[in-house]
Amino acid sequence: MVFIVLLVSSRYKPNLFKMKKLTTFVLILFAFAILFSQCKKESQDPPTIDVKLDGSIVNGPYIADYAVAKEGILRDIPQKYIDSARNLLHIAYQHTSHGTHITRGLFGLKDYKTGDNVLFGITNENPTTNKLDFNDYAIQNYAANGDDASDLSRNERAFIQATRNYLDDPDNARINVIVWSWCSIIGHSVTANYLDGMQILINEYGKNGSKIGTGAGKRAQPVYFVFLTGHAEIDNIGTGNPKNQADLIINFCNQNHQLCLDYYSIDTHDMSDNYWDDAGDDGNSTKYGGNFYSDWQNTHSSWYENKDPDGSVAYGEHNTQHITANRKAYAMWWILARIVGWDGTSK
Repeated sequence: MVFIVLLVSSRYKPNLFKMKKLTTFVLILFAFAILFSQCKKESQDPPTIDVKLDGSIVNGPYIADYAVAKEGILRDIPQKYIDSARNLLHIAYQHTSHGTHITRGLFGLKDYKTGDNVLFGITNENPTTNKLDFNDYAIQNYAANGDDASDLSRNERAFIQATRNYLDDPDNARINVIVWSWCSIIGHSVTANYLDGMQILINEYGKNGSKIGTGAGKRAQPVYFVFLTGHAEIDNIGTGNPKNQADLIINFCNQNHQLCLDYYSIDTHDMSDNYWDDAGDDGNSTKYGGNFYSDWQNTHSSWYENKDPDGSVAYGEHNTQHITANRKAYAMWWILARIVGWDGTSK
């Protein structure tokens, strides 16, 4: 702007009155330029928030179920929390087939709408500035000798030592979120093994955990542990079946202020919030009379193609439609926003 003033002054030699008018005009332009620049900057750089990541969770809802697994809910989360989650969280995720619903949903979301490549930017095993650091199939190779820790449904307590070994490795010092997924949850000892094991890990690596600190055998960064329920399997009701197992996990999380992504709820509720207690893992339900997710996808456009981390289009495993994994990605971002301080309701 100074250059403009000098150029105008050297080219013209008007009388004093004209010079004053010209100077006033240039100053007005300069003021507008500053105002525009500031407004543009504020629109590009949303307000930052103070995130402690000490293992504590702000009071609010703890269960990411069908009611929050919706695009409208995701878009209403204040951007400052999405930005903070994307830049500050480092996730290690271990799963087998059904766990791909989260991964493929997350990696498809970034290509959904204009701006989502930035807002929901994500990388796999490649920490990058301004992208969510996601590490898929991260923990299974840390299992104790002879243990199968590929998911929660194998050796039921193998995940405990595998997680310890993973978090104790200095190469993983940045990791601050751990997620384990089920294959089938039917018949497993949820209370004795899963919930007890998760509480052991929280006591060690969560807020004020025994392994948090400095010195030998310690890590500086506390860890958040995200709980998951198991997927629906048609025969859902009864002791040891998905609905009853989900209730155990949800009750524990609500009582102990822990975050949970409720696979079962998302699998059994259609897009109008109707509950189908005989649903399978693909939106299929005899009582509904078909596949409620496929029917919705075929009559709507507000969904996206799920993708593997390499960018190839893929349904979630055991799915024939994209809605299931879309919803689980929405639920995961809801949880990540909760971790960095969102109360779960404010817009």
